[in-house]
Amino acid sequence: MRYPLVAALLAISCAFPVAADVLTIKKDAPKQYVVKKGDTLWDISGVYLDEPWQWPDLWQMNPQIANPHLIYPGDALTLIYDKDGNPRLVKNARYKKLSPEGRITPKGKQAVPTLPLELLRPYLSYEQAISADVIAQKPYILGASVNTKMNTMGHTLYVKGDLTLNEAYGVYRKGNDLVDPNTNEVLANKAELVAIVRAFRSGDVENGVPASVKVELVKQEIKPHDFLMPAMEGQMLPAYFTMKRPEATLDGTIIAAANEMREFSTMDIVVLNLGSDQVKPGFVLDIQRQSPEVYDGRNGPRYREDSNSLEKFMTDANDVLGIESDEDSNVWHMPKEKVGELMVFKVYDNVSYALIVKNQHPIRVGDYAVIN
Repeated sequence: MRYPLVAALLAISCAFPVAADVLTIKKDAPKQYVVKKGDTLWDISGVYLDEPWQWPDLWQMNPQIANPHLIYPGDALTLIYDKDGNPRLVKNARYKKLSPEGRITPKGKQAVPTLPLELLRPYLSYEQAISADVIAQKPYILGASVNTKMNTMGHTLYVKGDLTLNEAYGVYRKGNDLVDPNTNEVLANKAELVAIVRAFRSGDVENGVPASVKVELVKQEIKPHDFLMPAMEGQMLPAYFTMKRPEATLDGTIIAAANEMREFSTMDIVVLNLGSDQVKPGFVLDIQRQSPEVYDGRNGPRYREDSNSLEKFMTDANDVLGIESDEDSNVWHMPKEKVGELMVFKVYDNVSYALIVKNQHPIRVGDYAVIN
């Protein structure tokens, strides 16, 4: 399921302006490329650029094409350079497509697509980040019309709460705390979508009458105390993502991942300790990793984890107490290095969700999300 997303999601980045950076064309980039059925702008840009989200710059000053997204299978794209030496892609009008004579096929439905959110939505996480106090105020599952602790399709569920008749609700399960590694503050709780239900009795909590819902869609079995929110609450995303580099510097950290794995890669979803006052949907950030410290002593340079107890103590003392290195022992604090890029797509007060769009190495919790 990931490969259609790679082609589809990042096509939207080509529909919008991005920060002006110097374009570097790959050494093996072809002088001419013929568009194939199924190509997206992201696919084609990757043929020419190491940073495919810079695609719009490659089309600047192109007098032939008012809308560069309306290119079609069979079109030939030619790489040229303008008078200032900037690379540009243009359509080669002299290139003749081989097709049977006498047949006219409307181009409109075959154009290389950009991507609306509705095509992207199934691939994104429906997980949310909600405070424990807010969760405690939500309606929650009491039980079902059958004596089971795991409820699924076809079951009638009873809810402690006053619901709106005929409205659809998402059923969520409270997950792990999302903790800021710098302050140890709990920023929010994960809330995982497990089902969609629809209310057919509204309920009356004050008089001890539960609401009743029918299960319409199940991702996991539903358990007592799973809580309810209106189906679209917290799930409203932009119709299109304007991918761009933020102008201000940012220094965040990956604090969790949707898949709960130790390492993750392109198209995996991660959680950042950056909230709505720092990031917006569509922001593209670099992923950086701290290079390991080196203790350079009498036995030569060694990584911290390979050092003996005394050397580790010296490293800790240097960090905590500010002890200066001496001529016989030095603790070398190495820089951070870029290991990938991510795009923010869902933002809350204290945290945000982002999609990894590029990585050179497996990404981990604790890696940094930054703009320098």
